[in-house]
Amino acid sequence: MSKLKIDLLRHGESQFSHTLRGHLDDDLTPKGWQQMQSAIEQVANQPWDVIVSSSLKRCACFAEQLAEQKELPLVLSPDLKEMYFGDWEGFSTQQIYETSPELLANFWQKPSQYCPPHAETLMQFQERVLKGFQDLLVHMQKQNWQHALVVTHGGVIKLLACLAGQQPLDDLLKMPAELGKLYPLEFSKTDGQLTFILR
Repeated sequence: MSKLKIDLLRHGESQFSHTLRGHLDDDLTPKGWQQMQSAIEQVANQPWDVIVSSSLKRCACFAEQLAEQKELPLVLSPDLKEMYFGDWEGFSTQQIYETSPELLANFWQKPSQYCPPHAETLMQFQERVLKGFQDLLVHMQKQNWQHALVVTHGGVIKLLACLAGQQPLDDLLKMPAELGKLYPLEFSKTDGQLTFILR
């Protein structure tokens, strides 16, 4: 089974970056746009076949412009959106700490067992993201594409980093995923399972 390459690009700073964004749809700041632009300039010679993006504006606006500039097909995927934080969306961890310190600590330590009120569980999030990459894999194979740029969110990158490093999902929130940074991976399907490999 051939391995396909993906470069994960986390969106840059957005208007409310100091809070848990989740599914809230805020715009990039000029600085955030610049962060993504310079990440792309550092790998200017990458032979991407397609650009794939979360459907949220902080990813999609940049992806649309880049796809146009590089004359590449663009695929928008709602499955690659950030984790949904329920009642915590739009609040900073400081604000959450003031009202629910114990729940915040539990979520931070063991996200597989605890989740914010009315939020997506880690398992639901993983299922949705993997479905997005499953669809992408099928699409890439059909089109004979080898290499995709995926513009997405911190939670998605951290999840794939855990899977690639075969680390427990409870390490998720401790994984690095800096704003406007690129993370190269390979993925393939073996015995019906998607596998991710750091490259």
